[in-house]
Formats: sequence, structure tokens, C-alpha cells
Amino acid sequence: MLRLSALYRYPLKSGKGQSLQEIGLDKLGLDGDRRWMLVDEASGRFLTQRAVAKMSQLSALWNEAGGLTLSAPGYGSIDVPLPSAQEEQRRGVIIWRDTLRVPDAGDEAGAWVSEFIGNATRLVHVPVELARTTAAGYGKDDDKVAFADGFPLLLIGQASLQDLSSRVGRPMEMLRFRPNLVVEGSQAFAEDGWKRIRIGDVEFRVVKPCSRCIMTTVDPQTGERDPSREPFATLQQYRSTPDGPMFGQNLVNDSNGQLEVGMPVEVLE
Repeated sequence: MLRLSALYRYPLKSGKGQSLQEIGLDKLGLDGDRRWMLVDEASGRFLTQRAVAKMSQLSALWNEAGGLTLSAPGYGSIDVPLPSAQEEQRRGVIIWRDTLRVPDAGDEAGAWVSEFIGNATRLVHVPVELARTTAAGYGKDDDKVAFADGFPLLLIGQASLQDLSSRVGRPMEMLRFRPNLVVEGSQAFAEDGWKRIRIGDVEFRVVKPCSRCIMTTVDPQTGERDPSREPFATLQQYRSTPDGPMFGQNLVNDSNGQLEVGMPVEVLE
């Protein structure tokens, strides 16, 4: 039987992942997933572990006031309140090919993240009403995404990771691939053939395979890059496509609801 074996949320794009037992869903996927992002202050362009590997050591957790608590080794912590979405507090940002204006978290948060990054940096937030549309050509016209690369959810089969680990020759951490949903009980890469699934009362559309990049070589525990470029090098050998090596599937949820680890997963199509 297929079951949901793990749930992960990433409140800050490219920050540390948070393992959960249960969580709700809204129009943008898991509640609070990748609603915050760091951007270069001068250009507004988004920052990730691709260029700043130590972002893997940046912890960003929801706090009781509805904002974010940031912490990192050697930097202490800071509570960041949820910023106002009024136009005067918005900042122009660039994420891939999208440009948008979203709330800026303010100067105190900006000073903290600038010290951590080592350059002038701002922290921004995206409310549901200002979210982007998902990548053109996939899904529906009204599918939305926060600050995830292209789609609100990523699913990986546990057996797929085991297959990859066996080829690399050592265990690979699931968090290298930053999934939201992990499913066990299937064959390796069975998820490549799924089109629609149901978990609990929520149905999901499987819209596109996930192409992987050099960010998979960053150790989520240490923030250091693998000198042998694993597991990216192995993925290139046996999961390569013209768009890059594929690992995992991008999903869109068709309704809100609640997910809990251990729930059965049903393949509808």
C-alpha cells in the first residue's frame, strides 16, 4: 500500500527544511511553504543555495505572531513580523522570469540577513493574493505558486531515493531534493507515470517532472558542496533529458485540506 511517509515545509526559499507530522493546504500548496525569500537589495533578484550554499544553514520557522523567526549558527535569532501588503511597503523582485511587487520585511530584518549573506540583502514575503502563476504550458490558468521555483508542491518516492543512493554508493539525504511529500510503498520512479493522486480528501495533479541542478550537491547538514558533484553527477548519467536530469514530480493541489504522515496515497490516473 502506498502511504505518505514524510512531510516537509520550507518557510524561506532555500532555507532549512522543517519536518512535519501534519499540515494544511491552501491555494499555494502547504500552508506557509516558501512564502519568504531573500533578494539582492540593489537588483531585487532572488537568492538561493545555487549561489549561496550557506543558506542551507539558515533556519526560518513560523512564530506564534504569524511572522518568521530567523536563526543561524553564530548569528543569534530574530523575530520578523508579518509585513503589511500595502503598496508603499512593497519591493520589486525578480524570481526566474517573473517580476512582482511584494511586501518587504523591513530594515531590521534586512540588516540581519545582510550580515548573514555578506551583501546588502532584503527579506520579502508573498501573500496569497500577490502570488505568481505557475509555469506556462503546464496545469491550469489559475494555478498559483509562492516562491517555489515553478509549482507549489514536489513529490518524491522513497524507493526512487533508495535507487539513486545505491547507484551513488552511499545514502543520500532526502532533503537534498527539497520535496514536500514523500511516498513509500511504490517501485522506484513509479511517480513518473502518475497523473492524478489522492491523499486524504485532497486530490493532486501531477503536472511536470522536476529538473535538478547543482543545488543537490549541497549537504543539508553542513552546507558544503560535494567535491565529486554527487548526486547530481549520477543523476546526469541515468535520468538525463534535454531539460536536465529529472528527479521527483511537481504537483498542484485541487483543493484545500489537511495532510498527515501515514495517510494512504491513492493513484487515480
